[in-house]
Amino acid sequence: MAIIQQNISLEPYNTFGINVLANKFVEVSSQIELKEVLEQNQEPLLILGGGSNILLTEDFRGLVLKNNFKGIELVNETDDDITLKVGGGETWHEFVLYCVNNNFAGVENLSLIPGNVGASPMQNIGAYGVEVKDVIIEVEAISLEDFSIINFTNQECDFGYRTSIFKTTEKGNYFISSVTFKLSKQPLINTSYGAINSELERREIKNPTIKDVSEAVIAIRQSKLPDPSKIGNSGSFFKNPVVSKIVKDKILEKYIDAPNYEQSNGTFKIAAGWLIEKCGWKGKRIDNYGVHDKQALVLVNYGGSTGKEI
Repeated sequence: MAIIQQNISLEPYNTFGINVLANKFVEVSSQIELKEVLEQNQEPLLILGGGSNILLTEDFRGLVLKNNFKGIELVNETDDDITLKVGGGETWHEFVLYCVNNNFAGVENLSLIPGNVGASPMQNIGAYGVEVKDVIIEVEAISLEDFSIINFTNQECDFGYRTSIFKTTEKGNYFISSVTFKLSKQPLINTSYGAINSELERREIKNPTIKDVSEAVIAIRQSKLPDPSKIGNSGSFFKNPVVSKIVKDKILEKYIDAPNYEQSNGTFKIAAGWLIEKCGWKGKRIDNYGVHDKQALVLVNYGGSTGKEI
């Protein structure tokens, strides 16, 4: 049975390292525990995964429910691919390393992204030319209304750029208990992002494996992003704005070096980090918080700042 704790600091449970209190805190690892806890709860609810995509601005006067659903289960395997059902409470990067070490391809470009597996479909995490929607088969979710299990297909998740049904029409209605991934045993290496190619060239690797790609991504991220255990942060904080060709062309008239990426529908992403840097905010520090000096997309807590300050 899950044990509910009182007046718990959430500082260890959020990567920004914000010290706020939760009136009640509990970790659940099964559908039965979830139901037992929520059937007796009458207070506001906050579901917490890895705490890497949240900014806490005040004490939480309610119940914080931490996802601790674990396990990696083999669903199906062929000569070409493998299907795995992964608990929502599993650490994302540890799952990626599990795949890389077993030569299961598809998530290596998403190495070192903080957080848990259960959060990955919520905002359709992506990096270096890959989005998690490309490998998700199904999302298992528990209804917070009647505790029934609902399986959402990839299409039903309505994935978009850093979004899904769990952030829009079904926000706050479900607890993601597991995610099912289909991974390739015949790797197609994706080095479409120039930074990966540059890192591989620096390492003198001409025929990269998925392990090489994963290690290159880890090196790139470590060179740009602060370690949350040393400097409080939640990784990339901003979305790249998507604009029309007309807007993109106007920007390029004045800034010929503006990074832009054409999308399949004819719109263009403009690099948010470049925009923030042009505004003079890269490395800007105010008291104990600010913008990271190596990556303008990252807001940081140097220690002791509040969520409201950030």
